[in-house]
Amino acid sequence: MIGQTAPRHTSPEFVSFLREVIATQPEEREVHNILDKFATHKTELVKDLLKTHVKVKLHFTPTYSSWLNQVESWFSKLQRDIIYDIFGCIKKSAKPFRWKYSDPRKRIPAW
Repeated sequence: MIGQTAPRHTSPEFVSFLREVIATQPEEREVHNILDKFATHKTELVKDLLKTHVKVKLHFTPTYSSWLNQVESWFSKLQRDIIYDIFGCIKKSAKPFRWKYSDPRKRIPAW
């Protein structure tokens, strides 16, 4: 996963980002991009780049959903999977513990 922030969201900046991504990948690899339906992603400049780089694929989120919601859902799934793995291991190795306190002299007095 590769991301980048930019001061503005223009088509030339988007194409520049795509060129940087393409440069980091082996020539035979397909490059998949998940995008919102913002007009910046559909200009002639972008279409020209896609004609020369046929292994670059653009996937658009549904009109009714925010791309941010999709990213949040993805991170949520990662978090759930990781937490489940960690606590699943702990749960399997956990043993009951019975607390015993037998020295009344060390008890904290009630108010």
